[in-house]
Amino acid sequence: MNIEEFREYCLSLPATSEDLPFDETSLVFKVGKKMFALTDLEGPFWINLKCDPAKAIELREQHPAVRPGYHMSKKHWNTIEVDGSVSDDLIRQWTKDSYDLVVKGMTRKERESIDR
Repeated sequence: MNIEEFREYCLSLPATSEDLPFDETSLVFKVGKKMFALTDLEGPFWINLKCDPAKAIELREQHPAVRPGYHMSKKHWNTIEVDGSVSDDLIRQWTKDSYDLVVKGMTRKERESIDR
């Protein structure tokens, strides 16, 4: 998977938008107003994704390319180095899991506004 394929997948999820809120290279994907994915447009391709804390630890133990979230809550976010060692299907699954966690944390009114 490359960054453009990742971007297309994120934007295919309902009510997703992209933004550069921090600087000109930190690309953020949000559902509604809440972030579920972050990557950088320069340098090596990596992705920050929200994750259930117990699952986050499990994924870090199983995959060398997965580590605690860079510049994020280490408990709730993982950084995935997209180096070919993790399949595209797993990256898509983890991205959807991140999206779903964020949606789950929204108010009922916010969730109902998302056409899923």
